[in-house]
Amino acid sequence: MLTSPVLRRLGLCLVVLIWQFAPSAAMARDLPEFARLVEQNRNAVVNIRAHRFDGPGSEPMRPKLPFNGFGRQMPPGHPDPDSDERERAQGSGFLISSDGYILTNAHVVEAADEVVVRMADRNEYRARVVGTDRRTDIALLKVPGENLPAVALGDPAALRDGDWVVAIGSPFGFEQSVTAGIVSAKARSLPYENFVPFIQTDVAINPGNSGGPLFNLRGEVVGINSQIFSRTGGFMGLAFSIPIDMAMDVQQQLRDSGRVRRGRIGVVIQELSPELAGSFGLDSPHGALVSAVMDETPAMSAGVQQGDIIVEFDGRPVTTSAELPRLVAATPPGREVSMALWRSGARVEMPIAVAELPEDRSPKVNPRPETPVDPSQDRLGLVVIEPSLLQRRQMKISSGVMIERRRGGSGAEELQYGDVIEAVISDGRRSDVGGIDDYRRIVDALDPGATVSLLVRRGRHASFVGLRAD
Repeated sequence: MLTSPVLRRLGLCLVVLIWQFAPSAAMARDLPEFARLVEQNRNAVVNIRAHRFDGPGSEPMRPKLPFNGFGRQMPPGHPDPDSDERERAQGSGFLISSDGYILTNAHVVEAADEVVVRMADRNEYRARVVGTDRRTDIALLKVPGENLPAVALGDPAALRDGDWVVAIGSPFGFEQSVTAGIVSAKARSLPYENFVPFIQTDVAINPGNSGGPLFNLRGEVVGINSQIFSRTGGFMGLAFSIPIDMAMDVQQQLRDSGRVRRGRIGVVIQELSPELAGSFGLDSPHGALVSAVMDETPAMSAGVQQGDIIVEFDGRPVTTSAELPRLVAATPPGREVSMALWRSGARVEMPIAVAELPEDRSPKVNPRPETPVDPSQDRLGLVVIEPSLLQRRQMKISSGVMIERRRGGSGAEELQYGDVIEAVISDGRRSDVGGIDDYRRIVDALDPGATVSLLVRRGRHASFVGLRAD
């Protein structure tokens, strides 16, 4: 028979156990509940198969794998059941209206001869591609139907870093798969993606999720899953989604006219480093540094100059260079706006009429110099030479010196063989480099430790590089 002290001891242990597990139980109650969200929305999420039939003279369609590995990939040595007659790309999408309009990624349906949409109830429809926009990777599809389940749309601007989000899609063909995570960052810029302020999450996204919806905890779509950053082709914790408000603006233009119109002013810009900002007389690196002004563009007509720093566009501040293309692109072509610049140590305001952005053009490769001449060592850690007459003709330049090699120095790692130095900026003053004598005179006059910017041409493009004189 248990004695009274034993019972008291057992009671004390029970109290301790309850005290230890009570916080865990409370934490479990505080975790989000995803099941109801999924039940309410999964019928509006679809699987998309894009086929291209092989024919005489046609190239087989391969899943586009931009930066991320999205698309349909078979394991090495695995037979593809469709390989004999057609190639197939696979992704996800979601209904945005009850009459059958669907959003997905452009790379899912690009160059397809047939697009098949598979609903959650396993019914399949042949979809019509209303339009695609490669710059934002958005595609709008249409399937026949009425009273179809459609998603509710949310506000991406209301998202906070750390908020829970949920993705539904078809990774590797596993339809209606649900994954969850948090918002890692907002307005993220990616290489070669100038127009989309991506939502970065750690939601598990894999090939086949491309084009699927990203939900907030209210069951509203806040983004379209578009890209992952991976060294293996699979998920590594870095996923990127297109904000739904941008996608809806694109789809409306595709629905209305079949294409997307964007603004353009005609400048080539670059990010400001602390060294560059100091050389132009700015207290902190903010704004977009103009490295080139294109001919016959609104920027040239307005009087924008190489070396200007755009700090405000249409009344909105430009904090980083990545913000300017988005602001300009969102401005309707033909509209006149005000723009503020930092020039020669002072703020300058000017009106500018926005034009329409044309199709992209591929840049040419910089020709390699043939025969070097005697090197000239300088205090910027560079060895420069005079370009030959043939090299000047090939690169269409009349002045400047060419970098033969770099010999160290702060910032010199951004430079490479064949770059042409056209000007040196120090203390807000620009000195053009006509030849090797001009360059030596300018560099020799620099104070020790001075921060300078070099205007460097590489092929058809020019940019500024910040260096410190040692």
